[in-house]
Amino acid sequence: MGQFEAIEHTADVGVVVRAETAVELFETAAEAMLSLIVDPRSVENRAWTERAVEADDLEGLLVAWLNDLLLVLSVDEFVPRVFVIDHLGEGRLRATLHGEPFDPARHFIRKDVKAATHHMLRVEQGDGWSARIIFDV
Repeated sequence: MGQFEAIEHTADVGVVVRAETAVELFETAAEAMLSLIVDPRSVENRAWTERAVEADDLEGLLVAWLNDLLLVLSVDEFVPRVFVIDHLGEGRLRATLHGEPFDPARHFIRKDVKAATHHMLRVEQGDGWSARIIFDV
């Protein structure tokens, strides 16, 4: 299981994510971002949806993935809780999201995250994987 921590950033919010694999890094980054928005304990796994994104490089793919999740939440009104990456490579990501439809009585919005940004974005592979992501709020 990957780890994440919130980091300070002027007028925005960021996270540093650490994981053993690239797949785990992307799944943990999704968990981190959604935990900024809604308490994951308030979300049940009642339904699922599939998503796919593409980008030219790994950092672009991470931003595309996180921004697509924001669309799932704001446009589809689906709150994901579990993120299962089915494919990651060749500039493509395909995933299955488990969660439930947004319920304003149960899903209190903690922070209005507008977008994952390329600002100060860093994805590194060393002894495991790490990423620094800044979100526009």
